[in-house]
Amino acid sequence: MKTFKENQKITIEKNGKEVECDVLFTFDSEDTLKSYIGYTDNTIASNGRKNIYVSAYNPFNPEDVLEDITDEKELEMVNDVLVQIDEESI
Repeated sequence: MKTFKENQKITIEKNGKEVECDVLFTFDSEDTLKSYIGYTDNTIASNGRKNIYVSAYNPFNPEDVLEDITDEKELEMVNDVLVQIDEESI
C-alpha cells in the first residue's frame, strides 16, 4: 500500500517540467472512498501565501499517480478540508 508522509519530497509534472514538491498533508474520505494528498511547490500566490495543491491518489497503486479532482462535490469537500487545516494552523 502506497503512503505519503508529511515533508516527503515528490516530483510532479507541471507545464511539461518536473517540479519537486513537499507533501503537506494527506487524508482519506469515507464519502468518496479516496485518498488525497496536499502538496506545495513552494511558490507564492498573489495573496502572499504558499500555493497548495490537492490531488487524489490510489494507495493500492505502487506508482505515484496523482489524479486531478474535477467533480464539484469533491472539490467542495477538499476546499472544506483546506479551510479546516488553515483554521487549525492559526
